[in-house]
Amino acid sequence: MGQHRNHPNISNIPKSTDTGRPLGAHHSIAGGLIQAVFLAKSYRSTALQIFSKNANQWSGKAISDAEARLFREGVTEAGLRFVVSHDSYLINLGSAKEDLFEKSVHAFVDELQRAELLGLSGVVTHPGAHLDSTPEEALLRVVTGLNMAHKRTQGFQVKTLIETTAGQGTSLGWRAEQIGWILDKVDQPERVAVCLDTCHLFASGYGMAPGEELETTISQLDSGFGLKNIKLIHTNDSKKPKGSRVDRHAHIGQGHIGMVHLQAFVMHPKLAHLPLILETPKEKNEAGEEMDEVNLRLIEGFQTMAL
Repeated sequence: MGQHRNHPNISNIPKSTDTGRPLGAHHSIAGGLIQAVFLAKSYRSTALQIFSKNANQWSGKAISDAEARLFREGVTEAGLRFVVSHDSYLINLGSAKEDLFEKSVHAFVDELQRAELLGLSGVVTHPGAHLDSTPEEALLRVVTGLNMAHKRTQGFQVKTLIETTAGQGTSLGWRAEQIGWILDKVDQPERVAVCLDTCHLFASGYGMAPGEELETTISQLDSGFGLKNIKLIHTNDSKKPKGSRVDRHAHIGQGHIGMVHLQAFVMHPKLAHLPLILETPKEKNEAGEEMDEVNLRLIEGFQTMAL
């Protein structure tokens, strides 16, 4: 894997020849969307996640046809086989406040449109929070909001990837059954799939210890929303213990999940084909290495370590 740096010409960097499961990280688009592709290629990645605009704003600058074409050509040149975006943190399709709900639907439609223009595989979204209403009422609003967004984007190829959450505050999606309910109720289920997050799963109470605990978790996920519906795994350790319901990502092997349990989970035979994307903190270690490079090296090694 290469050094963390910008490159004026993507063709200067040899692309990955890996044909296994797609592997990569979330990278910044500071300086332009293509910059994230440069970073991914510098790490020899085969997967990538981005924000298609500022995640803390409702709207962003429109993506020009030229910028979209440059991005799509860059993805092909870099050998990236799985690329997704993550939507704005402001979106809450579970809100009982009509103005916030409508604003969230409009913003999610924009996220889908931007992703479709860029040729992405999916848009990762948190299912929202119920706030002052009940979880059941909020889940129904999520379904309504997704139906509205999908109706306004008929014919799109990009999928909506509902992410499992840690259950912090009043967040929805911390139980597999909640996400399964959404998948069962939406009008166009073929447009919706699941993104697992290892930190979130663990913090919400799903264990990953090899053996009975792991098999119980796999069974619970399958009965909750169906393993066939999972399209991506966000691969992160957790700064907080199992069942804490606190969302704090840690570097691989430096949290409460640990290397052995994390490897056992992502290499489980029923999950081992899925893309892995890091969302770990952006910083350097004491040796001056970018932690993205360290973490990618560790999860790449999961495939050769003895379980």
